[in-house]
Amino acid sequence: MQQFLQGNEACALGAIQAGCRFYAGYPITPSSEIMEKMAEELPKVDGVFVQMEDEIASIGAVIGAAWAGAKAMTATSGPGLTLMLENIGYAIMTETPCVIVDVQRAGPSTGQATKPASSDIMQVRWGASGDYEIIALSPWSVTEMYEMTIQAFNFAETYRIPVFLLADEVLGHLRESTRLHQNIPIIQRPEKTDLPPFGNYADNCATPMPLFGQGRKLSVTGSTHDEWGYRLTQSPSAQARLINRLCNKIRQDLDKISLFETYFLEEDTEILVIAYGFTARGAFTAVKTASQKEAKIGFIRLKTLWPFPEKIFSNLPKAISKIVVPEMNQGQVVREIQRFTNCQVIPYNKTDGTVISAKEILEKVNDIK
Repeated sequence: MQQFLQGNEACALGAIQAGCRFYAGYPITPSSEIMEKMAEELPKVDGVFVQMEDEIASIGAVIGAAWAGAKAMTATSGPGLTLMLENIGYAIMTETPCVIVDVQRAGPSTGQATKPASSDIMQVRWGASGDYEIIALSPWSVTEMYEMTIQAFNFAETYRIPVFLLADEVLGHLRESTRLHQNIPIIQRPEKTDLPPFGNYADNCATPMPLFGQGRKLSVTGSTHDEWGYRLTQSPSAQARLINRLCNKIRQDLDKISLFETYFLEEDTEILVIAYGFTARGAFTAVKTASQKEAKIGFIRLKTLWPFPEKIFSNLPKAISKIVVPEMNQGQVVREIQRFTNCQVIPYNKTDGTVISAKEILEKVNDIK
């Protein structure tokens, strides 16, 4: 069905389609329309909407709802995400599946509440304490706000992990004609209760999640624990096994999780542009324009930001000597790209609360040719 939707509205509809039946949140620009749409849609499917007193309470309620059996979500922006991070760390440690939508805005702190940025990329990756892997997806269209929300729930259920959807203000508020596909596979939570609730250390896989009320004696602790949830805070071996499994259940499936798309890449490509999110739209247009003028230039769009899709660098055309990375921040993803390539990596950063246009990217490419 074709609809003319705002990105934030499409996100909420994607959550409903994925089976989300619990939303807890606190209004914060530019994500508030997600909360408003969930408040409208959840009662239609016997779901529960709760406006909490703040973001700390919101993520706490989401974690509780997940352990009670619901697919659960919240949405926020940078300052609210900062408040959530301690509980997000608890969700990582307790392997609680949930979805957190971050519609980013210009910061730090309150910053420009109504202006776009890609300022929370590193906060999402490293904001919680300790060692872990995380999943973060980056849509570039209203349609992908819908589809990637569903994908986020599927990843959350598959790996028992909090999953981030990293949008930005302009995409959250953008309206586009979009088709909401109803045939996207939906992963449901396994209901087995005879396995250890916190992992099979033999294969690093996520374990089916028992729920409160099923009669299991559950200890859902943020402290170091064994596969049955028993606290073992003085055990080096328990800590090592736990952290290795939390990381390896993601690392062993990088090919399934680390998603990207390539455009205009040929064997004689000399310049590569890598972008994500809304900025990738301008980058695609710039590279397409340059390619039509027979420039030897290609484009890669990152759909997954975490775990970073490092595999893209293993088969790049050997002629590539320069990589341009436009970002609405002071350079966050560019640091990851520099880690995995010997090419000259050239950042193009913008932090004035406006989007990076195709014209600006094209001018940058022409300057370095």
